[in-house]
Amino acid sequence: MSEKNSHASADSAPHDLRLPFLTAELPGISGTIKKTPDDFDVEEIPAYEPAGAGEHLFLWIEKRDRSAADLVHHVSQTLGIASHQVGTAGLKDRQAVTRQYVSVPAAHTAHVDRLNSDCYRVLASRLHSNKLKTGHLRGNRFSILVRDVAETSDNRLRMIADRVEQLGFPNFYGNQRFGSGGETLKLGFDLLKQRRSRRDLPRRQQKFLTRLALSAAQSWMFNQALAQRLLEGTLHRVLAGDVMQVAASGGCFVADDVDTEQRRFESRETVITGPIFGPKMKRPTGEVASQEAKVQSDQELTGEEFRLFGKLTLGTRRPYLVWPSEFNVVQESDGVRFRFALPSGVYATTLLREFMKSRDE
Repeated sequence: MSEKNSHASADSAPHDLRLPFLTAELPGISGTIKKTPDDFDVEEIPAYEPAGAGEHLFLWIEKRDRSAADLVHHVSQTLGIASHQVGTAGLKDRQAVTRQYVSVPAAHTAHVDRLNSDCYRVLASRLHSNKLKTGHLRGNRFSILVRDVAETSDNRLRMIADRVEQLGFPNFYGNQRFGSGGETLKLGFDLLKQRRSRRDLPRRQQKFLTRLALSAAQSWMFNQALAQRLLEGTLHRVLAGDVMQVAASGGCFVADDVDTEQRRFESRETVITGPIFGPKMKRPTGEVASQEAKVQSDQELTGEEFRLFGKLTLGTRRPYLVWPSEFNVVQESDGVRFRFALPSGVYATTLLREFMKSRDE
């Protein structure tokens, strides 16, 4: 299959972006996800459990076929509190059954039963000393049914699963990151290039939309850098100047002794990272620096544009590869069931695309 369109312009819709597959030579199973909410089950893996005492109440809530924004609105309206008083660790899929912690002021403990409805259930509650904040999670656990698969075999599934378990899978951002028809992505680049201003956005959503759009632009460029490494065959090879991340601590450093760092990478002690551009991003050196700079220059950016938005675009590094844990794939009467756990910020659909070989997951 051709990958000629792997580096389309950011002004085109991301659905035209032909991201390569790690397992391109292994035939996929096609299929459909999220045919019903029950087909896509997600459970948050908390960074910590509530302590049992404090001024905040952690609610373990199950929602069905409702967005993250719907959940926050429901909690704030039902309990009569401002939306900023509702704490969540991460966003969960809309067309799914999801379970996650939500924090509210402990003063509303007596009224949490009011939150129960056809779409929401409070499964447990416990006090804690601080409000739940974005990022306070280790990851998510998934159980996903892929329906309408092509005629396949356990052998075909096993071949792809073995490859993923051995090599990991490319940590691409999913298309949902870029908005319907790429609208969020286009807004992000319009803001960076000052073709539009934050003041052009609806006042109530101005901060949220600005953050979302700028993040989409950063994510799209990360995908470009990752696709290039995969197409060049260097995704599993440490290059001099690569920024490596220590798996245990998350700390980053620049690779100098390539042979030593290759051994550490192969033992999964470290992982190669790619750019989330911004002034605070740790920068590679040598040829890797040139490659990443080209990703920016291809979009007519110098890097200075990110300084205009302060803390919204500070920049960081993101692992190029992820290895799923608790990984299991089985055929069922209605399709193929995937069970696995992923770190926070990693897209389940990006893992599934290696099996489905669908261009628009």
